[in-house]
Amino acid sequence: MALGPRLELRQGQALVMTPQLQQAIKLLQLSNLELMAYVEQELERNPLLERVDSENPGGEDAKDPFEVAEAGPAVERIDLASDGIAEKARESLDVDSEADSTFNNDSGYDAMGPESGLGSNYISGRGGDPRFEDESGGLENSLTESRSLREHVQDQWLLMPANAGDRLIGQALIDALDEAGYLTEPLEEIAERLGVGADDVEAVLLDLQTIEPAGLFARSLKECLALQLRERDRLDPAMQALLENLELLAKRDIAGLMRICGVDQEDIADMVQEIRALNPKPGLLFGSEPVQTLVPDVYVRRANDGSWMVELNSDTLPRVLVNSRYYAKVTRAEKGGNGQDKQTKSYMSDCLNSANWLVKSLDQRAQTILKVASEIVRQQDAFLRHGVAHLKPLNLRAVAEAIEMHESTVSRVTSNKTMATPRGIFEMKYFFTASIAATDGGEAFSAESIRHRIKALIDAEPADDVLSDDKIVEILAGKGVDIARRTVAKYREAMNIPSSVERRRLKKAGLLKTA
Repeated sequence: MALGPRLELRQGQALVMTPQLQQAIKLLQLSNLELMAYVEQELERNPLLERVDSENPGGEDAKDPFEVAEAGPAVERIDLASDGIAEKARESLDVDSEADSTFNNDSGYDAMGPESGLGSNYISGRGGDPRFEDESGGLENSLTESRSLREHVQDQWLLMPANAGDRLIGQALIDALDEAGYLTEPLEEIAERLGVGADDVEAVLLDLQTIEPAGLFARSLKECLALQLRERDRLDPAMQALLENLELLAKRDIAGLMRICGVDQEDIADMVQEIRALNPKPGLLFGSEPVQTLVPDVYVRRANDGSWMVELNSDTLPRVLVNSRYYAKVTRAEKGGNGQDKQTKSYMSDCLNSANWLVKSLDQRAQTILKVASEIVRQQDAFLRHGVAHLKPLNLRAVAEAIEMHESTVSRVTSNKTMATPRGIFEMKYFFTASIAATDGGEAFSAESIRHRIKALIDAEPADDVLSDDKIVEILAGKGVDIARRTVAKYREAMNIPSSVERRRLKKAGLLKTA
């Protein structure tokens, strides 16, 4: 067989990932903060991109041929009013008390329509009740800043008698405090840095540990609790022994604690209750850096007719425009000159194409998020109306087939996205759970709803009739849930719930709540 070079022509199909397509895919999986940062980079890099002013959406000149990146249909209505659902929804407009809701529906927002002029501002987080607004910029501008931990400690330290050397040591100890009120730097290092003896630092530390609230300047959790118990005059030898063996308390080894502390079961229960009443992080009582508020990407609210309104949060949708007038001006100037600058023309053309593609990608991203969120709401209608016990099993394929998209697209859309519902703010991934089969072959149950049922059964059990895993399986089977004992044990351990034997001992000792 002869070997030699030769030319061949073959025809085939292949998916080519262009830079523009890669950009569109990347935008889908970005969170709202990451998207804002990405758009800011593009605004700095591309001279044809401009940010849309909320007060003047048309730019400086409304007649300019600007192309604005809109969010498309930012609201979608899901009509679930058939089969008497509308009547049930009107009867149950108030969310049940069992829901841990951070998105309150008691504000009367349902009654606000677009014509009221308040609904859109409320849902996007840009406004509130106009009665609380003034010329100074709103209620938030009138709030005073809370005192920090260091300011509180320094004020008390200045009132305590001390010489100049002790003042220097005390300031170094204050600077070594963390936000929880603990001393983070070893005393030996502080003494070496200041050129003083470790005994001098220890003496100043004892003075600082008398500052209110008790527990500040502790070097460990045991010392923090001991300082608080000493301030309450409850640091007796038995309590001291309990503090020295906190790891046994974490393991719920009540018998070992009773033996070490030399007390009976009733006394150990009282001691544990005293420990639980203490504050393990007293420094957090004071002002600290503000916590970053979670801004949802999608809002879901109930309409008066029982349907669900799904709306994109406009605050998380950066709006940019393409300044076509500036592009035309630059290209005209080049053509009217002595000679056309090909490099400048090529650069401006690339900027125009990039800007147009970004506008298109942002619009497509917004519409895709709205479409996926609307399908999730349609699938999880029972959860929104009745709670976590009615959460349906759902996977990416079911949503992808319903909206005629690929599973990978749905996966990217639901990553790093949150949804504000009348029952709280949830990650979109929360609504995708595994399924547990039904005993009668009927509709399957969501794994999350089964965990909720298991926890509810355990919370309601009395101390003299603790439910074993087998008993929980039997109860769930009576309600149509086909679940194995090892699955119940796995769910129980994932929720940090002890076994039935340990729960019985703890509940009899008064260390766990009983029904």
